[in-house]
Amino acid sequence: MNTSASAYRPFQWGLLASTLFFVGYTILGWNGWGPPAAVEQAVGEVSRWCERVQPGLFHEPVNALSNLGFMVAGLWMLWCLGGDVRAGRQGLMFGHSPVALLYAGAAIWLGPGSLLMHGTHTGWGGWADNLSMVMYILIPWLINVGAMGRWTSIRLLSIYTGLVLVYGVGRGVYGWGLGINLDFFGLSIAFWVISEVLYRFHAQYFRWLSGLVGFAVAGIFGITPLEMWAEPARYWWVVLFWVPGLLAPHAPSGRRDYWPWFFLGMGSYLLAFAIWQTGKPAHPWCNPDSLIQAHGIWHLLSAVSTACFFVFLRTERKRA
Repeated sequence: MNTSASAYRPFQWGLLASTLFFVGYTILGWNGWGPPAAVEQAVGEVSRWCERVQPGLFHEPVNALSNLGFMVAGLWMLWCLGGDVRAGRQGLMFGHSPVALLYAGAAIWLGPGSLLMHGTHTGWGGWADNLSMVMYILIPWLINVGAMGRWTSIRLLSIYTGLVLVYGVGRGVYGWGLGINLDFFGLSIAFWVISEVLYRFHAQYFRWLSGLVGFAVAGIFGITPLEMWAEPARYWWVVLFWVPGLLAPHAPSGRRDYWPWFFLGMGSYLLAFAIWQTGKPAHPWCNPDSLIQAHGIWHLLSAVSTACFFVFLRTERKRA
């Protein structure tokens, strides 16, 4: 029988890691963070994300501390997973499944990653922010193609680790786009939606049509086929929209309930994205000295999305 202590051990470790992060952050930044990255603004100026840059530990206090939402969401997930162990529930996204723990851990890490960028304004803070987003968004589409490729959990985790390492090093050496104009985070959003549609409507012929879904996803975020055609060097990666289909030879053995959690997650994220667009200095709604910052709301709503998608993935059941 699992004791309460062992069932909730990942939650305890997650809470400890979150606490130690802030302790370490305070110690490292006590005497200042040094010169800002080239893309950041000086103290007293308006930041890229509207909030005025402040001296001290948090250069963008609201935009930095709003990332607590991700940490709370991830810790809540770990608490739920502990409850699964106590209740004897099992599955890919239940209990102490490595994939479930990875999802919750990545959700938590979204908070420190983004906080390091908004709080420190350093180049390495920007690297941590971008890496944390990629580390999260890889998981859902790898779960999907893994289910349709009949991958083991070990294979899924190995591929995940390899992608994170390659991207992390490449991002650190070559910067955004890896030197080849590859928006891996944006591409992974498309991969997720493409693979989710494949998961729901899997058919052999649809595997070869599924890449077209990626163009619809790009359109939602304001990138049109005409723009892609006009700048092929910038958008060459659209040819990769067919990768999920190539990796999905088999129909999934499970099914998921899309209402309400998938749609609530998508709705929350798209609303967050719309609000994010208003949190820029040139937007008339930007008020750099307000305690209510659009970018902070983006963080909080995105955290809600991670929680909704967590619940959604837990609706998976074997097909009858």
